Amino acid sequence: MHKSRIAGFFAACLASIMIGQPCTAAETGGWQFEATPYLFAAGMSGTVGVRGVKTDVDASFSEMLNHLDSAFMGLVTAQKGPWTFGLEGFYVKLDDSTSKATSSSTGAVSANGRLDMTSKMYIAQGSVGYRVLDERTKLDLIGALRYTKLDNDLEVTTQFTPGIVFPGGRRSAGGTKNWTDAVVGLRALHPVSDKISLLGYVDAGAGGSDLTYQAMAGVNWEFGKGYTAKLGYRYLHWDYKDNGFTWDVALKGPYLGLGIRF
Repeated sequence: MHKSRIAGFFAACLASIMIGQPCTAAETGGWQFEATPYLFAAGMSGTVGVRGVKTDVDASFSEMLNHLDSAFMGLVTAQKGPWTFGLEGFYVKLDDSTSKATSSSTGAVSANGRLDMTSKMYIAQGSVGYRVLDERTKLDLIGALRYTKLDNDLEVTTQFTPGIVFPGGRRSAGGTKNWTDAVVGLRALHPVSDKISLLGYVDAGAGGSDLTYQAMAGVNWEFGKGYTAKLGYRYLHWDYKDNGFTWDVALKGPYLGLGIRF
């Protein structure tokens, strides 16, 4: 990959949802804001399909990085008293990711078939949290609307028996889908010292998709005034099907971020 693309990737900080630690406005009584760029070193697994053409996807983070075209993400949170508000935007584009486990509604393509996929993902999420426990361990109840848009272009090539499945041995399919899910979740923070705290987060919901859910566990280290390093692991899953379009996919892997309070 070209060095500028790698630099652009890390500058964009391909990110996860809702990792940011709530600010400490409850202690000051005023508004507190936090911006969090971070790297989500995610692999992808599951099933992707367009117009009845499906492929099993199982790609590590390094494989996804090799096919990365561009990425952008931003998350801002605001807190006053027990209330926390979050707004996030996410975009990633992958080019020419390849799978050999390809099938269609008319049967298997071939053992030697392959599928090249260009995929764009957009996510926008607005969330509201309320602190229901404010002891040493803090617990927030979260409600959010998660908007997802996918734009997939697939090209299937068969290396034998092409006349049975796709005349000419090649077929292209493309499709765009977007939907909104309502999710509810819980976020827990537990300090282990003045500077270090443990984070746990789970949510689940549905709406446009049959089911979406995620889970995270991590540690936050406030190493300087207004600066918090964040490290952990995240799992995010969608199960969406509509008129031959399938996105039954999980993103999973470690994350590393920097929270900047102002």
